[in-house]
Amino acid sequence: MVASLRAFLPAGFRRPVGGARVRPSRSRSPDAVGGVWTKPAMDALIQKAKEGDAEALESVLRRYAPDVARIAHRMLGPTADLDDVIQEALFQVARSIRSFQGTSQFSTWLYRVVSNVARMHLRAKASRPALDLAEPTQLARRPAAQSTPEQHAQRSEDVRALYRCLDGLSEKKRTVLVLHDLEGVAAAEIARIVDVPLLTVRTRLFYARKELYAALARDPELAHLDVLMHAEDER
Repeated sequence: MVASLRAFLPAGFRRPVGGARVRPSRSRSPDAVGGVWTKPAMDALIQKAKEGDAEALESVLRRYAPDVARIAHRMLGPTADLDDVIQEALFQVARSIRSFQGTSQFSTWLYRVVSNVARMHLRAKASRPALDLAEPTQLARRPAAQSTPEQHAQRSEDVRALYRCLDGLSEKKRTVLVLHDLEGVAAAEIARIVDVPLLTVRTRLFYARKELYAALARDPELAHLDVLMHAEDER
């Protein structure tokens, strides 16, 4: 299921399966080795940001901005409000960074902040009249290597269709499914992100997948997605 769902995402938004940590960014800082931040250097930078160092906070935000954008995009899909949600998530990271206690990975805390902002957006969206999905974002519009215009157009429509089905899931099930099957986060880490027992995460994931498959199977226009996903699962 992980591979099958991830196959519909733009290449730039695919995170390695298995809960791998976010990639370090390039930097000219003297604290970076070979132009890449080391974990001790990044931990020290985060600590400075917690203590009110504005320059350190700016560096942290610059380092994690692509990850915030990717997570928000995965949570929401194509939406006209995506850029606003990303900016709000970055603002919340900046405002809340002093609350990071260091008892978990910073990436776990980051997922929690961004997913909370995304869930607030989904709640607000549910209370508004339904509108057509926005055009894909710049990263979503980027065609996969060696894809034809027709294949790229079909992939964009598949992404839209997938997120229309995800809109039918409850907020809790959608969050777990997106984090696990699209973002590649391990179930144990998701339990820490959403602050529920591991068994609850696995239960939500099971029913989210079941409901997603059922939604795909009900719509003749989406039948090819259901077939493709089951084909991937059987490999």
